[in-house]
Amino acid sequence: MSTRLQHNDPMETRKRIAIVGLGNVGKAALEAVLLAEDMDLAGVVRRSGAPIPGRTAIPVADSVEGLGEVDGAILCGPTRAVGDQAVQLLERGICTVDSFDIHGASLVEHRARLDRAARAGSAAAVISAGWDPGTNSVIRTLLQAMAPQGKTHTTFGPGMSMGHTVAARAIPGVRDAVSMTLPAGPGQHRRKVFVELEDGADPRAVERAVIEDPYFSRDETEVVFVERAADRIDPSHGVRIEREGASGIAGGQRFAYAMRIDNPALTGQVMVGAMRAALRQGPGCYTLLEVPPVDLLPGDRATWIRSLV
Repeated sequence: MSTRLQHNDPMETRKRIAIVGLGNVGKAALEAVLLAEDMDLAGVVRRSGAPIPGRTAIPVADSVEGLGEVDGAILCGPTRAVGDQAVQLLERGICTVDSFDIHGASLVEHRARLDRAARAGSAAAVISAGWDPGTNSVIRTLLQAMAPQGKTHTTFGPGMSMGHTVAARAIPGVRDAVSMTLPAGPGQHRRKVFVELEDGADPRAVERAVIEDPYFSRDETEVVFVERAADRIDPSHGVRIEREGASGIAGGQRFAYAMRIDNPALTGQVMVGAMRAALRQGPGCYTLLEVPPVDLLPGDRATWIRSLV
């Protein structure tokens, strides 16, 4: 069972962390763990259990159990798979982090399910620990607190959405796909999905399945059939968050936050910080809104208070 990190404990021990899944986010999370001053990489879980090309010294197994004693697991697989993975680990007392990226009711249900498992295993989970949902959710919360009366616009793109790309690739008849998010005005965006069909697939059926998938059904979505979807891959992404409102009775308060990032790299880094935070919480499931920001950082609180406050 995991022991909790304490910010002011001079004997704080390094924690053994497993990476589950070695796609783009998994590779980024692996590199971030290797750089973390308070973590050791227990190893990587791959379905094949095969060694990592060029990184043969890193332990690889086909399950977390195969990596020995583990304090936490960073789940880097598809959103629709992480729930079952997390429940099994949390019930065994292993803390988990995921980047579940379906907003709304599905996220609330995911949180409730993992909360039950975490409490049963006296462990902690941090969910939706990417940049949206995730760190952008925290930014929106701060803006809401600074100007309670007003409106926030979050404008995504242009860039490749990893979650939407994985969802499109899972549709029957799709050999490969890349989903791009394109700005369409303040607080608005659209999806452009480049699809490489399997031999004999019905384009109309595939297009309908993409548009009706919950990942795409709420947005304007265009499906474009291409010979090679891989040619459209671009890990960059961006977002602009703007709020205009009132602080008390003073209106006309304006705020803006923008970034242009490497999508997998930022997601992996946030997940590593969230893993640190999970190890510092009591049993239960948390979003980044519910985690003290200082818990994302290594070391003791006093040092960060002196430098950041």
